[in-house]
Amino acid sequence: MCYPPQMAPVSYPDVADRDPTETAEWRESVNALLQADGAYRTGQVLTSTLAHAGELGVQLPPLVQSPYINSIGAAAQPAYPGDLAVEKRLRQMMRWNAAMMVSRANKHFSGIGGHMSSYASSANLYEVGFSHFFAGPHGRGNAAGSGDAAGDLIYYQGHATPGIYARAFLEGRLSESQMEHFRREGAGGGRTASPHPWLMPDFWQFPTVSMGLGPIGAIYQARYNRYLHNRGLKDTSKSRVWAFLGDGECDEVETTGALGVASREKLHNLTFVINCNLQRLDGPVRGNGKVIQELEATFRGAGWNVIKVIWGSEWDPLFAADHDGALVQRVGDLVDGHFQKFTVSSGATIRQELFGPDPRLGKLVEHLSDAQLCKLRRGGHSDEKLYAAYLAATQSDKPTCILAKTVKGWTLGGGFEASNVTHQMKKLDAKQLRAFRDRLEIPISDAQLDDPPYYHPGKKAPEIEYLHARRAALGGSLPYRPRGTVSLALPEASAFSEFSSGSKGSAQVSTTMACVRLLRNLLRDPQIGKYVVPIVPDEARTFGMDAFFREFGIYAAHGQKYVPVDSEMLLHYHEAQDGQLLEEGITEAGSMASFVAAGTAYSTHDVPTIPFYMFYSMFGLQRTGDQIWAAGDARTRGFLLGATAGRTTLHGEGLQHDDGHSQLLAQPIPNLLAYDPAFAYETAAIIKEGLRRMLEEKADVFYYLTLYNENYAMPAKPAGCDEGILKGMYRLQPAGNHKRVVKLLASGPQVQTALQARDLLAEKYAIGAEVWSITSYQQLYRDARSIERRNRLHPTKQPEVPYITAQIRSSHPKAPVVSVSDWISELPSLVSRFIPARFLPLGTNGFGRSDTREALRAHFEIDVPSIVAAVLALMAQDGQLDPKAAEAALKDLNIACDGQDPMEA
Repeated sequence: MCYPPQMAPVSYPDVADRDPTETAEWRESVNALLQADGAYRTGQVLTSTLAHAGELGVQLPPLVQSPYINSIGAAAQPAYPGDLAVEKRLRQMMRWNAAMMVSRANKHFSGIGGHMSSYASSANLYEVGFSHFFAGPHGRGNAAGSGDAAGDLIYYQGHATPGIYARAFLEGRLSESQMEHFRREGAGGGRTASPHPWLMPDFWQFPTVSMGLGPIGAIYQARYNRYLHNRGLKDTSKSRVWAFLGDGECDEVETTGALGVASREKLHNLTFVINCNLQRLDGPVRGNGKVIQELEATFRGAGWNVIKVIWGSEWDPLFAADHDGALVQRVGDLVDGHFQKFTVSSGATIRQELFGPDPRLGKLVEHLSDAQLCKLRRGGHSDEKLYAAYLAATQSDKPTCILAKTVKGWTLGGGFEASNVTHQMKKLDAKQLRAFRDRLEIPISDAQLDDPPYYHPGKKAPEIEYLHARRAALGGSLPYRPRGTVSLALPEASAFSEFSSGSKGSAQVSTTMACVRLLRNLLRDPQIGKYVVPIVPDEARTFGMDAFFREFGIYAAHGQKYVPVDSEMLLHYHEAQDGQLLEEGITEAGSMASFVAAGTAYSTHDVPTIPFYMFYSMFGLQRTGDQIWAAGDARTRGFLLGATAGRTTLHGEGLQHDDGHSQLLAQPIPNLLAYDPAFAYETAAIIKEGLRRMLEEKADVFYYLTLYNENYAMPAKPAGCDEGILKGMYRLQPAGNHKRVVKLLASGPQVQTALQARDLLAEKYAIGAEVWSITSYQQLYRDARSIERRNRLHPTKQPEVPYITAQIRSSHPKAPVVSVSDWISELPSLVSRFIPARFLPLGTNGFGRSDTREALRAHFEIDVPSIVAAVLALMAQDGQLDPKAAEAALKDLNIACDGQDPMEA
């Protein structure tokens, strides 16, 4: 067993050697051993010695890779506690029903899709867990309704869903009709293509089919379990998180990017099970390498416990007889492309190409027939090997990664197993069906194979009774998504009331600071304070949240082991095991994963925590939009706070920080409510309503508020504006007594600009401007689109009027309309067809740049002169103003009429 230099254990430096003579004697012993017994024996002795030293508590640098063999030897393998024959029979039924679910769907509805091969390779991985490890919703060993027990949380591989449905079918949780309507969710209660809690709210917990999101979600979920426990909100000490993923999925940066979090936080409640079938969707994962070895180094180097399950039990006698390490050397030298080929090769080919090159290897297998060589299984198809690995994972004091080698399409037969196209195959032909049925021993006749049915042995069959008994012992069926039963009282009115009175004296504040003040009030609230979870990615001081450090503490799994450098300061950095603030470091993806874990805790643990995640707005929907979409699918509740928003308000930062489009990106997510408040009282009203919906109605919604860092005086709250704030618009200032009138729709800080433009229009051009605060174009559009649809589907009924249309018509109905915001003009354009007047949207189209606010607003043509010029142009087009007068005004306002379009700058 010879390690390449880069895989060798790190030696202690010579400068730390207290006894060079003794060290030299050890080295001479190694030299003698190598000369006498060879590299394999030398490696064996040294590895055993290092392991023994570790057992004695000697801290040694870990090996990042081990030989290409099972981590748990046959001698250390525990006895299997279940009935292997019955479990195999159940697995055969599940394999059949999973394949039929996909095959029948594609036979009756060609091209509807689905995946057979992923579950075929991973069936044993799941079933060993279901039968012996996965704690159900009532907790391991507890009866239904046992109260506070915390079950395990499972992240299923998205493409393996047919197998999970097949198990639920045998349990009686899914009907044959539901199985039959796979991927046809609108008919007969059909099943979703992948894990989707939004569409199956009582079944799936986590959306995982967007590869990479499941693994990072699992890491932060395991961490959040600890957070709940350390803060005394829930006893999660016995709850484990299991994540199933593919070896190809490990190419995604989200899969491996947060591994250090798990080891740093010592998340021994977390297990990754990686289905190493060596294949991606199109072909090999590492055809020219060894993905299992690569992943072992990655995870072990990140501080994880790694257990390799490579070879099935049939290989044990071969490795036991491999005294000189020839077999270990041979399998270590081959690449994954070889092993994929061996899967589809004849026994004679395996004998020649795998064992033939070395006479010692040929002798190892001379007693095996060619047929027996074909049945040398991979470890991921061996229940005994997997049980040993799972048991070791639950007993480890580290997060554990199990690397299980399997065959993609296992049991599906020729054309499927290990084929490069297996992921795309959706149907079995007549020959494949017969072979598949016979291999699985399913009692279905040839005549039935024309339209092969699902198979269920009956409720009283011993296999089904065993299935139910095992799940009862483990606390109930999985997957299962509870709705949450705990209710919280709404916060006291005083938490919001101070924002109605406006700024005191000449004080100026930003909406970011106002929101932070409100969040602090909520954290102090006796009703919900302990359930509020502030989250920030290393920008707390930027957002003015540093006061939270001392008052509420920064969560640290192991407390604060040092005296902070700023300990003498009032707002010093304070970490605590029961800290409330999640200060995540520079990771928006990790912060978003924490947001989802906190925002779904009402379901996973029946603890309705409310996350408030504050971040640079540009690094939200643009950077982590896939996670935000998944948060919607997961029915997350909470508040996304996009601080330092705007393409011109965040002056000086430049292109990559200037957000002028996230409000538009928020539009497609159905249960995300996006708002762009201008004032503190608007922010308070929106958050108050959001809390009411989440806590009182238990609505599965979450909110996105864009907040700004521009300071200005906050006005007092006008009477009767709450409805308008929540629906998206209300009139802030009337037009006054003017013959000519325009309506200015303004958002965020641009309300201040619109008010200044109103003054200039009145003073210089005798035009009255009615100013409206637009708090949400998204809500205005959704209301209007919904009413438009209702009118279209009910042509004989009196048409209803959208809210925005009614508001525009409420005064000066023919007045032209100009909108101005710090967002691209496509955002207000969403509602253009519902505005019954000439409409011109101004916006910040184009790349952002560094400059002062004044210069940026002039560049993007949303400053006061640009607003006034737009109004005059509309007046001229409407015949209310002489075009020559409008042209003269452009010169007077210093508008560069032939300047470059900001979109092209």
